Amino acid sequence: MPAIWDWSLAVLNYLFNAISKFGRPFSNIIIKLGFACRFMLAILRHSPTSLLRFQLTMREIWFAGVLSVLIIAVSGLFVGMVLALQGFDTLQRFGATESLGILVALSLVRELGPVVGALLFASRAGSAITAEIGLMKATEQLAAMEMMAVNPIARVVAPRFWGGVISMPLLAAMFSAMGIFGGYLIGVKLLGLDEGAFWSQMQSAVDFRQDVINGVIKSVVFGIAISLIAVFEGYDAPPTAEGVSGATTRTVVTSSLVILALDFVLTAFMFRGI
Repeated sequence: MPAIWDWSLAVLNYLFNAISKFGRPFSNIIIKLGFACRFMLAILRHSPTSLLRFQLTMREIWFAGVLSVLIIAVSGLFVGMVLALQGFDTLQRFGATESLGILVALSLVRELGPVVGALLFASRAGSAITAEIGLMKATEQLAAMEMMAVNPIARVVAPRFWGGVISMPLLAAMFSAMGIFGGYLIGVKLLGLDEGAFWSQMQSAVDFRQDVINGVIKSVVFGIAISLIAVFEGYDAPPTAEGVSGATTRTVVTSSLVILALDFVLTAFMFRGI
């Protein structure tokens, strides 16, 4: 009888440990999400202090936005060129090559501009923000601010958050503009389409409210998500070299997944009538 009892306890203990191991990652995710929500509320609470000293935010706009202009502009140009080449080949089969401007503009303004621009922004600026805050934590600069009665969220985190939020829509607009210009170079200058038809059909087909404004809304949402993930991962990073590198990697991976998921949700609500 004692042997059966001991065997039953061993089986129950094994099952309990297996269930605990299975559920621990989910509980850790929920805990981290709760901490991220509290962190976001703290950023919003201290934002007026940071925005009153707008030179801090302007410096972060330069760091996150202006320094990302080159990669955004070059990438947008080549994406537009490739899109025009691929679109021309497809439209030519249906005798609708004059609609190339519509294809390029709608694809960029609605989808590729905000999404690809956000992915590039997360890879360049988001990772840099995480690494910067993580290194400040590892070198105890944040702890030194707290000892001097300077709130690190108001002084360090909030300006970087708002710098990213403000920069992202502008970069997405630049990406779309450069992509349309690249489509113009390929369609009109290389493939010989009529320049007037290219621009006139584009202007008649692209609706400001339905297409442009929705693209801007997407880019703003992506900017908020990327900036929050970047500053949170940097602030939450373990104060070691390995911890900072891991936080930087998590920023890029998490931001990319969140961007794609949010893009699906926003597209469903904006363009499917849900």
